[in-house]
Amino acid sequence: MERWSGRVALVTGASMGIGASVARRLVAEGMKVVGAARSIDKLQALADELKGQRGTFIPVKCDITKDEEVLAMFAKIKKDLGGVDVCINNAGFTHNKSLLEGSPKEWREMMDLNVVALCLCTRESIASMRERGVDDGHIIHISSVAGHKIFPNIRFYAATKFAVRALTEGLRQELRESESNIRISAISPGVVETEFAVNCHLVEDASAVKKYYKEYGCLSAEDITATLVHLLSAPPHVQIHDVVMRPTLQVL
Repeated sequence: MERWSGRVALVTGASMGIGASVARRLVAEGMKVVGAARSIDKLQALADELKGQRGTFIPVKCDITKDEEVLAMFAKIKKDLGGVDVCINNAGFTHNKSLLEGSPKEWREMMDLNVVALCLCTRESIASMRERGVDDGHIIHISSVAGHKIFPNIRFYAATKFAVRALTEGLRQELRESESNIRISAISPGVVETEFAVNCHLVEDASAVKKYYKEYGCLSAEDITATLVHLLSAPPHVQIHDVVMRPTLQVL
């Protein structure tokens, strides 16, 4: 990870869960981490927590489903930090609805965040790298096993994650066609103990889900972060493409 010290990483959905864990670790490794999320209060609390570390954490309030906010964020990164070297597309969301119960509004919300915003952040990150002659950058999508297996009540969410899987391979092909050494990877976790299940209303009883996490031996946000660091640490000629992670006891 030493080669990343002093360089710039963008982490979307950085205010909690996997995003916050990734931000903490990359700051500890000496990177300048731009944390993007809608909740500036949580981002500022994380910035306060990380003061005095090897790297720095820069909180940016940004709703990445708003194109103009994303473009403004990249303009600010260019002005203040030069550009992006690593992009972690972590932000994601689901509605707990079957396909026959869902609404176009809910489908668009999931598609806009899980797919379109991911594509825009990826496009702008690679444009930033190319503008500065950076040929060893890295794009990492935090996806889901739902991009490999369809689960009840989150089938449209699964469709967005299948799309992320296709986009990961599509970008790999485009980068190879242009003879670029920029790498693209995805991490597809199973059940992770974060606020995701509660925030997305997959469960209504927060205390019950905590008990479930403990008994089930779920993955932690730090498990995902450790794998992400492994991807970034791989030699430049090694591209680890799509890592599927599950708790040992997870059936599907």
